[in-house]
Amino acid sequence: MEIFSPVFALLAAQPTLGSRLMNGIFDDTFGGIYKLSAFDWAMLIPYFSILFILSIYGVHRYETIRRYRKYRKNLLQTAPKLYEQLPRVTIQLPLYNERFVVERLLEETTKIEYPRELLQIQVLDDSTDETHPYTERLCNEYSAAGFPIQYKHRTNRHGFKAGALQEGLETATGELIAIFDADFMPPVDFLTRTVNFFTDPEVGVVQTRWSYLNKEANILTQVEAMLLDGHFVLEHGARCGSGLFFNFNGTAGVLRRKMIDDAGGWQHETLTEDSDLSYRAQLNGWRFVYVPSVDCPSELPIETYGFQVQQARWAKGLTQVAKKLLPRILKADLPLRVKVEAFMHLTPNITYPLMIIVSMLMLPVMIVRFYMGVFQMVMIDMPLIVASFWSISAFYLYAQRELYPKSWWKAIAFLPMLMAAGVALTVSNSKGVIEAILGIQSSFARTAKYGNGTQQVRVAPTAYRRRSGWLPWIEIAIGGYFLFMIDFAVDTYNFFAIPFLLLFVCGYFWAGFSTLYQEYRDKLQWQRARKLAEAQLPG
Repeated sequence: MEIFSPVFALLAAQPTLGSRLMNGIFDDTFGGIYKLSAFDWAMLIPYFSILFILSIYGVHRYETIRRYRKYRKNLLQTAPKLYEQLPRVTIQLPLYNERFVVERLLEETTKIEYPRELLQIQVLDDSTDETHPYTERLCNEYSAAGFPIQYKHRTNRHGFKAGALQEGLETATGELIAIFDADFMPPVDFLTRTVNFFTDPEVGVVQTRWSYLNKEANILTQVEAMLLDGHFVLEHGARCGSGLFFNFNGTAGVLRRKMIDDAGGWQHETLTEDSDLSYRAQLNGWRFVYVPSVDCPSELPIETYGFQVQQARWAKGLTQVAKKLLPRILKADLPLRVKVEAFMHLTPNITYPLMIIVSMLMLPVMIVRFYMGVFQMVMIDMPLIVASFWSISAFYLYAQRELYPKSWWKAIAFLPMLMAAGVALTVSNSKGVIEAILGIQSSFARTAKYGNGTQQVRVAPTAYRRRSGWLPWIEIAIGGYFLFMIDFAVDTYNFFAIPFLLLFVCGYFWAGFSTLYQEYRDKLQWQRARKLAEAQLPG
């Protein structure tokens, strides 16, 4: 999910007509060209170069909307042909410390309508906590009741999720493999609405759309839903409809076993093993199908740091895939438009570290641009504003309009928070991207799930205690830097910049302070639980 706030750097750093008039500086017809020093050029050249790069991704959002509008009619809603004899299906459920959602997952999975003699359910449990014995007991109960369920527990996390899936394939009996993460609730008709697409022998994957159990839980979950809707409605719709490469999302989809083997199996060099496999498979000629009419409910992170952990993992993993596969993609015998879209899909997270650089340059650029004329601002700034800011609004609002034609306009109120959420991801995602570029490996950081639906729940205080470390303090420090820039803007009568600078302040302060508050709250709960346990000890 690419950064969508760089335009604020542009808007905040430009002078206003009022501020120039207050200082007695007037523009001639051509903007009152001001002679810049070497220092001025040293600030402006990298600043605008980075903004130009970021704007390319903004223009790509417009192209995605255009492509979606043109090709959405090509998206299949139902399979064009039915199996005469249904294929065997293996459902894989990868788990890691999912005590709060595993019962719901098993209950919903066992409700799926499909002939039992053609179905196998694999519970692939890498848990190191009480999830392990609890899940094993549940699986034994379902097995005794006649469900075709198998429990596999690994004593190590070799390869993380990819390793668990690959080991599961060793005993998988299905021609097709359906995968659901622990926080998903597959609908009962999921298989009957997806497996028949595989009557086409060239189809390797059928991906369905995510929906959300707890979208209304808080403002953060509302924003997360908007971000994911943009991906699933417009990006997937445009890519699949126009015959471009797109990715299996790691869950809520069905894969052909033969395709997995042909592509080299699940590999764990990256944190997004789903995108890695997707591109390897499509390079081998397999076709992917996206079916937006089938939605699979899922649980969104309800806390800021959980959201950041998830997004940082995706940002790092996708950058790892770009580093691993882009050379092969660019050398492949593929149409240019396929290569360009693959590049744009795999590389957008590079914008996060670029945004850090822009943030550091913003204050000196505000000073330098104080004396620039209106003509320069119109010629330079307006194209970048159109490419960046307008594209953000158009992209996410159009996705809401497609999903909710009668109430999409309500999403307008969430646009400022959506922008602030992009700011809140800057530091954590930059770390992930830089680690990917430098080849620094890290473990698969799970996103905590609490089994909540539309209401936030209180979880066991000793479970999933977060360790954010230095991250919130850096975010608060950067927020303070932007707060200082607001003071500078007031002193220089650059009032137009203040609303945009406030979004940076709100984004960084929201990320930092909310994480610290949540960790402090959990620490108090943990201490209370420990005291209660000690009081209950005999003697």
